Amino acid sequence: MPEKTNINKVLIANRGEIAIRIIRACRDLGIPTVAVYSDADRTALHVRYADEAVYIGGSRPAESYLRKDTLIEAARKTGADAIHPGYGFLAENADFAQQVIDEKLTWIGPPPNAIATMGDKHQAREAVKKYNVPLIPGTPAGLPDEELVAAADRIGFPVLIKAVAGGGGKGMRAVHRAEDFREALATARREAESAFGNGDVYIEKLLVGARHIEFQILADMHGNTIHLGERECSIQRRHQKLVEEAPSTFVDDDLREKMGKMAIAAAQSVNYVNAGTIECMVDKDKNYYFLEMNTRLQVEHPVTELVTGVDLAKEQIRIARGRPMTHTESFMNPRGWAIEARINAEDPYNNFMPSTGKITTLITPTGPGVRVDSGVYPGAEISPYYDSMIAKLITWGETRAEAILRMRRALSEYTIMGLKHNIPFHINLMNSFSFITGQIDTNFVEQRFQMDTYENNPTQQELETAAIAATLYAHRKRQLAAQVVAPAKRDTSNWKWVGRWERMQK
Repeated sequence: MPEKTNINKVLIANRGEIAIRIIRACRDLGIPTVAVYSDADRTALHVRYADEAVYIGGSRPAESYLRKDTLIEAARKTGADAIHPGYGFLAENADFAQQVIDEKLTWIGPPPNAIATMGDKHQAREAVKKYNVPLIPGTPAGLPDEELVAAADRIGFPVLIKAVAGGGGKGMRAVHRAEDFREALATARREAESAFGNGDVYIEKLLVGARHIEFQILADMHGNTIHLGERECSIQRRHQKLVEEAPSTFVDDDLREKMGKMAIAAAQSVNYVNAGTIECMVDKDKNYYFLEMNTRLQVEHPVTELVTGVDLAKEQIRIARGRPMTHTESFMNPRGWAIEARINAEDPYNNFMPSTGKITTLITPTGPGVRVDSGVYPGAEISPYYDSMIAKLITWGETRAEAILRMRRALSEYTIMGLKHNIPFHINLMNSFSFITGQIDTNFVEQRFQMDTYENNPTQQELETAAIAATLYAHRKRQLAAQVVAPAKRDTSNWKWVGRWERMQK
């Protein structure tokens, strides 16, 4: 049996909305928290929300949030005995995880060996292959250019050039013609070297019209590994996710069971512990392939929380303490539907150009089925040093139609002034015929969606489904209208009238 560990104070090695999310989970568990902050984040919300805060350096990540020794020293100085990395920055850095453990602190995340293996795409493919996990046809890493050229011809175009290290679309190039391959290969190598310090790449078959579907994994130290169902992440731009939902319109019960077993096998191939995500590509014929594993809490984890009722951040802490997970059976029947829209500081009318500046006005939507994970406030500054995400807007409904309608309503209430943002993009997307009917793939935004119109040439099926959604929306408005209470017949409120009447009696 694994030894149980007491966690008395947690340092969050991150910033923004994810730091606040973890602070809230710790508060629910009665655990004090320590925030860290850079020059740019002196007045940030996560600094105000935590029980303590420690300054760690300059605004650039390399001067603050990426300084391993400084973060561990902050934990020592404040008496924190555990570190939660959130996502991004050092969350998937095996060396940092090992350093935390070597310092006799509790690492709230997976084992360093699992992080290292799954962080190297070639090693990850080799690890899961032994567990009969299906892989997209491709090449090993480290091949010279000439061998990659020959392999591309053998696999057949289109192909995808991918950096061995890193992610987020960097060092990745889609190539549709043989004559464009060499130039794209050189560009991908340069970009990978610049971003990750490693110019090694490999190639794999590019699946046309495929979907990006991922499975949430939880594993504890007691031998329990489960999945919490799938998330649809096909709404992307330049391989960056914009909208996620759970479950997926494309996944039926049979496919969910098969992919769930595959996801568990992939996690077990590296003796995984804690929360992680198995990302897959699924073609039009429902053939699925392992893509990669993210060894951390995902940005889009709230949609899974809403349809399963599982608090993933609290489960991470529970697992790190050496305790069994709350649930030990995989979730095959999600409750309702959840959609997440990433609210980013970028201009959808100008090729999604990043925007910086001060938020002068902020009105956040609320109401039934609406959740906002945010790290900003009126007067907060969106700086060029960090990710452009302002907030995550998540809606839940008994059905997908209700979740979409609530998202429309929440987006219409969301007001952000002082800089450009992508709320108009999300409003248009929620009115897209293809999105409403679930007829999407990873190229939908870049190839079929336009900001000046909802999109081009809807099919008859899409029109019929859109009509159903419009009918539901109209019905909802009639229900609300029927609940309006008529105004009082007097020219003022009852409270004021009673006050006047009492004064007249004196």
